[in-house]
This record gives sequence, structure tokens and C-alpha cells, in this order.
Amino acid sequence: MKSYRKELYFNIPRRRAYINISAEVQKCIDESGIKEGLVLVNAMNITASVFINDDEMGLHQDFEKWLEKLAPEKPYNQYNHNGYENNADAHLKRQIMGREVVVAVTNGKLDFGTWEQIFYGEYDGMREKRVLVKIIGE
Repeated sequence: MKSYRKELYFNIPRRRAYINISAEVQKCIDESGIKEGLVLVNAMNITASVFINDDEMGLHQDFEKWLEKLAPEKPYNQYNHNGYENNADAHLKRQIMGREVVVAVTNGKLDFGTWEQIFYGEYDGMREKRVLVKIIGE
């Protein structure tokens, strides 16, 4: 069995965003030479997430509204964590949206269901963060 590891770096210029990273993950699969296996895509920061869903702007706006209702950014003093950084809401949003995804690799391609794509979710941007891509297989 072969193994491949790569880190992707993101520095989103605003506090929150949803970035389709499917093409970057597929490029990693291509680089790995692995044709059959699994790919793990993991947000390596506790205020960001990786998840699978549809690449549709209305849905992304719905995520934003829904998450803001569940874990509003302000007022900052509503959270015990806030003090050094006002990012408690970002930790909670990450907890809801998830840390990582695992996708099958078949014939050297991401083996998605209909409309599925991999997204990087940023909830406390404006600094560099990373995503781990780990691929195992043959």
C-alpha cells in the first residue's frame, strides 16, 4: 500500500468563506499516483472546517445564516472563550460543520455522489491556515 501526504494553505482575506477545494484534492490524488484507496481531507485549525456538500451559492448563504443563528459572532462578551481573540463563534461553527471528510478514490478520481464537492469552511480568517490531505491505497 502507498501513502501520500500534502498540506494545502489558505489565507482568506475575510472572516468567513466557503471554498471548493475538490480540484486541489484531485490534484493531490493525481500527484500520488494512487488509483484505488481513500483520501482524508482534514482542517488543521480549530476555527476552520472541511465538509462535503453542493457547490451552490444559495446553499452557502443558507449555511452562513444558519450558523450565525446557532453561534452568533457578536456580542463578543456572550462567550467565556473570548478575551485574547474574539473567535469563540468560529470554534462553535467548526464543531457544527465538521473537521474532516474521507472520500473513496476509484480509478484515480474522487468517487463522489451526485453534486458532492469538498469545501474548506473558514470561520475566523485573515491569517494562514492549513488543510491536510492524506491518501492511502494502491
